[in-house]
Amino acid sequence: MPKPRKSLIAVESTPYYHCVARCVRRAFLCGVDSHSGQSFEHRRAWLEDRLLELPKVFAIDIAAYAIMSNHYHVILHINTDRAKTWADYEIVERWHRLFNGTVLSQKYLKNEGHLSKVEMMMFQLTIDEWRLRLQDISWFMRIINEGIAREANAEDGCTGRFWEGRFKSQALLDEAALIACMAYVDLNPVRAGMANTPE
Repeated sequence: MPKPRKSLIAVESTPYYHCVARCVRRAFLCGVDSHSGQSFEHRRAWLEDRLLELPKVFAIDIAAYAIMSNHYHVILHINTDRAKTWADYEIVERWHRLFNGTVLSQKYLKNEGHLSKVEMMMFQLTIDEWRLRLQDISWFMRIINEGIAREANAEDGCTGRFWEGRFKSQALLDEAALIACMAYVDLNPVRAGMANTPE
């Protein structure tokens, strides 16, 4: 029986996770469709842009990634120490780079971190929740995958699922597992014949 993802991710055991997201309906993330001859190489840039930009907002680092024609691999490092150093105001600013926030969060930013005592008591719960989300790989992957799916569906002129479920994740429990997984991810395009060298 499947387990909820929150029970599979335990930062106290390991901060490193190998995540994989795969397309459905013969959709392409990059490369050329051999049937139609259409190139989807521009979608690689969509994904790379997100993979390079989101760590600037989240307390999550990218250790390695590989973008294949119909799926991608990414090794994520959850940096809880960095998230603990962020002031409440910085948490709200970071969250607003991704979402519109709430009426209270907009007021908080507009007033440069000042709210009434009652408002601040209520809003502190939201800030604490956002701090947790900004170090959560499920939220990280959700934002990447949702954006790609919307752009790809608009380009393909269709609706419905672009990804085969949410994503798969595997904890990398020790240094040997991390190094082996990073080598696997780096060599994936070589094995698939998409590149001659890992570089």
